[in-house]
Amino acid sequence: MSNSIKKKADQSLKFVYSDNETLSVIFQNNDLLMGVVGEFNCNLKELEKITNSSLYSRGNSILIKSDAEKNEVLKNAIKFLAEQFINNGVIENKDIVSSVDNFMINEKIKNNNVTDIIKTPKKSIIPRSENQKEYVRALRQSEIVISAGPAGTGKTFLAVAVGLTMLLEKKIERIILSRPAVEAGERLGFLPGDMKEKVDPYLRPLYDSLYDLFHFEKIQRMIEIGDIEIAPLAFMRGRTLKNSFAILDEAQNATDIQIKMFLTRIGENSKIIVNGDPTQIDLPNKQMSGLVRSKKLLGHLKEISIVDFDHSDVVRHPLVSKIVKAYSEND
Repeated sequence: MSNSIKKKADQSLKFVYSDNETLSVIFQNNDLLMGVVGEFNCNLKELEKITNSSLYSRGNSILIKSDAEKNEVLKNAIKFLAEQFINNGVIENKDIVSSVDNFMINEKIKNNNVTDIIKTPKKSIIPRSENQKEYVRALRQSEIVISAGPAGTGKTFLAVAVGLTMLLEKKIERIILSRPAVEAGERLGFLPGDMKEKVDPYLRPLYDSLYDLFHFEKIQRMIEIGDIEIAPLAFMRGRTLKNSFAILDEAQNATDIQIKMFLTRIGENSKIIVNGDPTQIDLPNKQMSGLVRSKKLLGHLKEISIVDFDHSDVVRHPLVSKIVKAYSEND
């Protein structure tokens, strides 16, 4: 963020303390106020939810009511969001999360509750819901984790984050990221290039998670030397995975036989993660999907953790949660 943007935000905001528990953030620019507050106060509501505090939009100001420590954090969060709006013309849900992450980390450390935090080179990741906390614990403690739930619940991102930290801490020797190459209405053979170029579009979300957590050049180097391997599911047959953290993403598009094949690749000092969304099956026959059946068959094994997510765990744009809920209720 440039100094000129920070200066512009400073000039547009005025902070007035009524007492130790009340702070008014006065905006000199109504467009900036509307951008920070969000449509129907959605940004303020998200800040309230994350920090467990009270915020009100009144006239040309935002009123904060909390303890002195939280007020200071929320003051900095609103200033950060103002800078984001001035710079980008929009505030995304991830900006709201970023604006208060340091506060949440400090609170967890202060309360000796740091086990859920995932510290990667670029950022610290904090699970946002009880299901996400349960998932992170399972990723660290169980040999096999099977999770199911809608898009945006952090299944892939959190798994990649835990796997990357284990790799950097040398607890494992490599991360293996895999997906079934099943098309959503198109055909793989019509894509140009060799096999790697054909399957890369299907693996792009896995790349995106890696680049969001670690520096691009270092991730590229890890891929080149084999510390991170990205491969379609079909390439996993016949292998035994040792000292590995293997993730099968989009597992709703894997058949029962394919999931069995992937799970039985597990070897010494390895973890296997299977993720998917049962509502987004792209197989010609939806009954062929093996994700739900694997949960039923294996849930009784103590070495295997089963985690189910729902719309309340969605951490993307708030509208995503509403869309997922509407579809699930109709289904």
